[in-house]
Formats: sequence, C-alpha cells, structure tokens
Amino acid sequence: MDRLIERCAGLDVHQKTLTACIRVPKEGGGRHQETRRFATTTHGVIVLGDWLASHGVTLVGMESTGVYWKPVYYLLEDRFECWLLNAQHMHNVPGRKTDVADAAWIAELVEHGLVRPSFVPPKPIRELRELTRYRRVLVEERARETQRLQRVLEDAGIKLTSVATDVLGVSSRAMLAALVGGERDPGVLAGLAKGRLRAKLPELREALEGRFGAHHRLLVSELLAHIDYIEEAIERVSEEVERQMAPFAREIELLDTIPGVNRRTAEVLIAEIGPDMSRFASSAHLASWAGMCPGNNESAGKHRSGRTRKGSPWLRTALVEAAQAASRTKDTYLSAQFARLRRRAGRTGHKKAVVAVGHTLLVIAYHILDRHQGYEELGADYFTRRENTEVHRDRLVRQLQRLGYQVRLESAA
Repeated sequence: MDRLIERCAGLDVHQKTLTACIRVPKEGGGRHQETRRFATTTHGVIVLGDWLASHGVTLVGMESTGVYWKPVYYLLEDRFECWLLNAQHMHNVPGRKTDVADAAWIAELVEHGLVRPSFVPPKPIRELRELTRYRRVLVEERARETQRLQRVLEDAGIKLTSVATDVLGVSSRAMLAALVGGERDPGVLAGLAKGRLRAKLPELREALEGRFGAHHRLLVSELLAHIDYIEEAIERVSEEVERQMAPFAREIELLDTIPGVNRRTAEVLIAEIGPDMSRFASSAHLASWAGMCPGNNESAGKHRSGRTRKGSPWLRTALVEAAQAASRTKDTYLSAQFARLRRRAGRTGHKKAVVAVGHTLLVIAYHILDRHQGYEELGADYFTRRENTEVHRDRLVRQLQRLGYQVRLESAA
C-alpha cells in the first residue's frame, strides 16, 4: 500500500486523557511507531505538541469525539496540519478496541491516505457558530417558557390565548401584569386591551374570568421574569453576532436576497458553512456534508430508503425554516418548486418538499457566496416554460378527462 504521509500521528481523545501514536521513518529503513498518553489539559496538550515536534510530525489526525477534540485541535492547529476524522470512516478490526490500538489505527489510516479530513471552519467562523447556536438555544428556551405560561393560565381557567393571538403581546402582558398585581375583575382586565384587540372585549371578559390563585400568581410572575431575562439575553447575543458579522456584511446582504431567507438565517448560514466556498468542491459536496440531499442505498438492484443522512442540526433547522417561509412566497421559483414536489410526493409530500426546497436554498447560497452575485428570480412559471407545450397540454387534458369532463380545445385568438 502506498505511503502518502512520512511523519504523522493519530490521537485517541477522551475527556481527561488522550493517547497519541506517531509513525515516522526509522534509521536504516522501515517505520518507527511510538505511543504515549497525555492529559487533555492545556499544559498536557502543549507537552504533546512538543513531543510531536521533536519527531518532526507534520500531520495529526484525531477522531471527532463529542466536544473533547476541540481544545486539542485548537491548541495544535497553529503548529501542525490537523485533520478531524469522521468516526464512521475508521472502524477498526473487531476485538482490537483499546486506546493504544485506536491511536495506532488512526495513525496508519492517515499515513496511507485512507481517510479525508472533515470541514473545520477558521477561528472567526467558529466563534460565530458558538454565538448563533447559543442564540438558537435561547430562542427555543423562550418558546418553552411561553408554553409553560400558557399551561399555567389554562390551569387557572384563564383562556387568554383563545382570544389574543400573542400571549406575550403588549395587551396580553398588561393583563398578565394586572393579574399578578391582584386584579381579578374581568371587565377591568379586558379594558387593558389595545389596538385591534379592543374589538374583542366581550370575548376577553369571558376568557379572563377564572380561578387565578396565589400559586398561579407566583408561577406567572416567575415565568414572565424568566422570559424577560431570556429576551434580554437574546438581544445581547444578537448585538455581539451583529458586531462579529461586520466583515461579512456584503455576504449577508447577498444571502438576504433569497426568498425565505432573512438576516438571521443568513447569519446562521455564514456561521455554519463560512463565506469561503473553495472548501467545498461543488454545491453537491456542500449539500452532502450538510445532510440535505437524498441518501443512496442500493444493493442487488434494489433501491432502499434514501433518507437524508445526519448533518449539522443547526444548519438543517435554519434551512427548513427558510424553506417553509419560501413556500409561502408569491410568484417565486421556490414556491412553485414546493407546490410541484408536494403534489408529486403524495402523503409525505409536505416534509419531502420542505427538505428539497431547503436543499435548493443551500445550493443557491453556495453559488451566491462563490460568485458574489445576488439571487436572480427564475419565476413561478419556470417549470411550465421548461416543459414541452404539447406534452403539458395533453397531460392537463387527461387529468380533466379522468374527472369526467369532455375536453374540446380551441386556440386562443
């Protein structure tokens, strides 16, 4: 087997310790292999780096084990070429599962070029990832607290959510603050409504009559305080994201031209895939890395489930939300694609169409970032224009005939 890397090392990383195996040329020919164990503290990784440098190691490979690889990778990347390796690509021979064997196996795979490195973004993009992902966690936590608030109100017999669209809107917050303050008169509470909600005063009076007790008062007070804190935290994190996104303002502006993609989605795209598309050979490679394309599962001429494989859940969530927004746009290529795929896929059409449109959004983002050009709308009639006119006409006629109609065609003047 050809040897591609002369001096390399493999790391088997755990929470407290890591095992390192080096493979370097031996004097007089052959290969020298040596294994040592190090702590994963900063000092331990620095000692590891010195040991690797003393043997002239140029490339270090390590398995992506949870988050334990991150501090090791970040401390070594300035001194060596580091490869983060997919665990699914490195299955060892059964019965040889030890830390030493794993480290040696990783070193051998790297030495002979049998594995490919995973995409690890540069430091500025990694920092943006941490911020946008934490903001997503805060948004989801706010949604959970809002649901808890609704359950407490239901338990108290307060049917505010049956009348008001937003339980955290200006009118609803004023009513909840009055409830916490001790007000129980439904008429007084309903009188706090503002804007269009005042047209529903009779329904509000009926909905606000309940049995709001002392424990409900405590729970609602704590939930509202927690929601306020989360919203303030979201605002602070968003301000920091906006500050660190300043160098990518042009890319954000270009991505914002895609239907269904707003500024926050564009920020997630930059944080997850970065602005440099040269790291991906093509848009298809990017879609495969993100897990936003169908799988290929064929054996003996039989095609099995082609469900998408696992990718970045943060990127997938942003793309799915953007796809759902794009499907509701008017007279756009993406909305036409969604309607076409949903109709063709049958019972599971909605989910499949959303993922397919999400894939299209990712491909569009790739080309926008690669060419530095804004989105060009193809139009809702793109698929109709692409088809043969006669074939499309005959299909429509057959559909009407199956519904029991007799069709007679006349050319328009």
